[in-house]
Amino acid sequence: MPVKHILAPVDFSDRSEGAGRYAEALSRIFRCRITLLHVLTPPHYEIGAMEVGGAVLEELFEQRSRQARKQLSEFLQSEMPDDLTNRVLLEGDPASRIVQLAHDEEVSLIIMPTHGYGPFRRFILGSVTAKVLHDADCPVWTGVHLAAASVEAIHLKTIAAAIDFGPQSERALMWASRFAESTGAVLKVIHATPNLEGKAGEYFDPDWKQHLEAAARDEAGKLLDRLNLKAEVRFKNGDPARAVCEMAKELPADVLVIGRGSASGVFGRMRANAYSIIRLSHCPVVSV
Repeated sequence: MPVKHILAPVDFSDRSEGAGRYAEALSRIFRCRITLLHVLTPPHYEIGAMEVGGAVLEELFEQRSRQARKQLSEFLQSEMPDDLTNRVLLEGDPASRIVQLAHDEEVSLIIMPTHGYGPFRRFILGSVTAKVLHDADCPVWTGVHLAAASVEAIHLKTIAAAIDFGPQSERALMWASRFAESTGAVLKVIHATPNLEGKAGEYFDPDWKQHLEAAARDEAGKLLDRLNLKAEVRFKNGDPARAVCEMAKELPADVLVIGRGSASGVFGRMRANAYSIIRLSHCPVVSV
């Protein structure tokens, strides 16, 4: 923070248009640069072992390149600020090229949709997005609900930070706090306590929920004090991903921030639940 450079990978779908409008909205706030990136997959990635002549492949790729350049030049052309927007066409594996460009250009934030389509979209996280989430050094802003009719329809009033007291909670909370301060939003902290019911043959104190929440509240207070932050903290018992998303919706949050390890995936309990949170969340999710 602050956000200085946003990378928005686009495939010219409605969802990438929505992601582009979020990039534009943040550019208006931070006066930051936007790079619109389209990665052109070489024909041999798709054709594989089929026997196709080199001249045929070359002509096919050239046609696709011309079309992609035209689409990229026209993508949100009337909406994106010309003085702050750079349009880049690259060739290769999409996830690898996105991550490499983000690293080389010291990008502050990647904004991209999940690309889950059809009746099973809640159970799908696009392979490109999954790889970017795993490998990118910078925060990644994604989600199922990135479709925005206009920049004016995007509101950033409440930022929710989900913490699990793992190694990445501190980093995620600091990012959420600075983002909320920069956008004039209110910061809310949420934590899901585990559900211990249903363990056959085990005895639990009837007040175990209260004990768990009290312990979590104490831990959250220590974390906020350590970071010199003040924020309301909410708790809910149950499945972590579902509980986090329910609390974010109840606030209601405009953005949900969760922790992520940049080198080895998602740490702690969030590791098993990060993808579920992204799929279930009613609002965009920033994985830090």
